Amino acid sequence: MQAPSYADYRERLRGEHLPLAYVDLALLIANADDLVARSGGKPIRLASKSIRCRAVLRRILDHSPIFQGVLCFSAGEAAHLAAHGFDDLVIAYPTVDARDIAAVCVQVARGARICFMVDEPGHLPPLSSAAATHGVELAVAIDLDMSSRFPGLHFGVHRSPVFEVHTALALADQIARTPGLRLDGLMGYEAQIAGLQDHAPGQLLKSAAVRLLKTRSDRELRLRRGAVVRALRDHGHDLRFVNGGGTGSLESTRDDEVVTELAAGSGLYGPVLFDGYQRFKLRPAAGFALPVVRRPAPGIYTCFGGGWIASGAAGPDRLPRPYLPTGARLLATEGAGEVQTPIALAGPDTLELGDPVCFRHAKAGELCEHVPELLLLGPDGARERVPTYRGDGFAFV
Repeated sequence: MQAPSYADYRERLRGEHLPLAYVDLALLIANADDLVARSGGKPIRLASKSIRCRAVLRRILDHSPIFQGVLCFSAGEAAHLAAHGFDDLVIAYPTVDARDIAAVCVQVARGARICFMVDEPGHLPPLSSAAATHGVELAVAIDLDMSSRFPGLHFGVHRSPVFEVHTALALADQIARTPGLRLDGLMGYEAQIAGLQDHAPGQLLKSAAVRLLKTRSDRELRLRRGAVVRALRDHGHDLRFVNGGGTGSLESTRDDEVVTELAAGSGLYGPVLFDGYQRFKLRPAAGFALPVVRRPAPGIYTCFGGGWIASGAAGPDRLPRPYLPTGARLLATEGAGEVQTPIALAGPDTLELGDPVCFRHAKAGELCEHVPELLLLGPDGARERVPTYRGDGFAFV
């Protein structure tokens, strides 16, 4: 598929109120097809934190039967999606918030399939109490920590205290003894494999080291996850699903025989932090456009707004990146600013006041936290506006 040109996007955005966030539907569907091909036939649960727009979630779920269910990041979000007809929702992060738990219970009472996440006994009492209050049974899943602990190195993220067979069994037994709760599944997100670049430009030695660590980690994780799943089943704990992986680890996670479903979300939008992977290349399907409002010097253009910085350890890789026109770059002394972002342009295009400059966000879902709607750019110049979660009136984190 031919990459869009700046002239194409400038025409497609003509007359729009800037700043705005957009999704190129042709590139979105091409990325979705790539995820399907990479899944090896296993179902993919959509990671909603990377999408944060009901219309895009629905479009992808309807695109292929490989996409099944949603991996939500918030209990309140799960209740919101269920109220709009989404089903088979797994909440990826634990909660003890009474209001959000109650909102989910209301939807469960109406027939929605929603599963909470837990990783310690302290998560159980608030769920049990709400289940009794609302007269429902709540499904829960155990979050298995998938970091690898090498000598002198914690390779992965600090996510869950459930690391080995005995801790998983102890929690499963506690769930079985807790009124109103039933064990539904197991989730294990390999952040160090799925979310860490291993083919970053200009970082040959570091990338080689990361690939080696990923290979070692994958071997260790398969043994440990398999042992946990077998132990749970041997002790009479049924698991409807075993979820694993992310956009960056589909090839390795799909081959783990105990994993019944994968997860992915960032692979649809194609943010900057997924540019440096050896096994796949994403298309930049989502971005945001800022208007040129100043021309302070030859080759320098100042855009309005732009300080849309990604979460994580602060650094240059968390900054948005000018995408189109070709040859645009941030200024090291100013970066992406709250109300203005200057760029240097060394490419063939010249910009007029009011022209858009297209940027790519470093991460996927956080783009939608800045805008109430996405502009969907379809074929033949078609445009459609759809609300983000912000546009729905919600900010879940």
